[in-house]
Amino acid sequence: MSSEEFQLPLAFNVGAVFFFALTGALGARRLGYDFIGVFVLAFATGLGGGLLRDALLRSAGPVVALTNPRFILAVLLATCCGLLRFSARIETFNRVIAGLDAVGLGAFAVVGTQKALAANLHWLAAVLVGVANAIGGGLLRDVLTRREPLLFKPGQFYALAALLGTLVYVGLRLEFNFPSLWAALWATAATVVFRVLAIIFNWKTRAVEAPVENP
Repeated sequence: MSSEEFQLPLAFNVGAVFFFALTGALGARRLGYDFIGVFVLAFATGLGGGLLRDALLRSAGPVVALTNPRFILAVLLATCCGLLRFSARIETFNRVIAGLDAVGLGAFAVVGTQKALAANLHWLAAVLVGVANAIGGGLLRDVLTRREPLLFKPGQFYALAALLGTLVYVGLRLEFNFPSLWAALWATAATVVFRVLAIIFNWKTRAVEAPVENP
């Protein structure tokens, strides 16, 4: 398939940046950062996954975040939203951030997979790039705020939700020849639903048991 077949509307990519950047902005507000800290964390969260993706796809051209001002504008808009007066209840922030994070996770998983397929990579490599694109921003957000990355700890399905989204997108595109936009919407919806169900029913991974040392 040609790369043109895999082009998603720009609004889909920009929307993914906005939703992830907003999770960073709200997280910064909850931590009591000033407006500079809110912007930096929104920028890192919104564009971190894309930077990791573009590093993996070195032949795909310049870093996408620097080629279109809409991505920076999306981060600025998310920053402004993060600076507005929301409810001070931590529980509300947690629910809002979890919901937005699920949307951003699914959208970024699709965007990364699409760009890898457009670069004529094997679908397995495209899945890897899609997952990296999805989790990169959240990973950078946790590192900057000195939290143990959610990705590394036993807990509710996160990377697995992104993996599901990439597999749904690849399957719909390559096996069923869905139009790219419809495949993207279905894959994003699948990721969001799976992630939300994992939160509601507390589906978790388990820690790998350390080997028992002989006395």
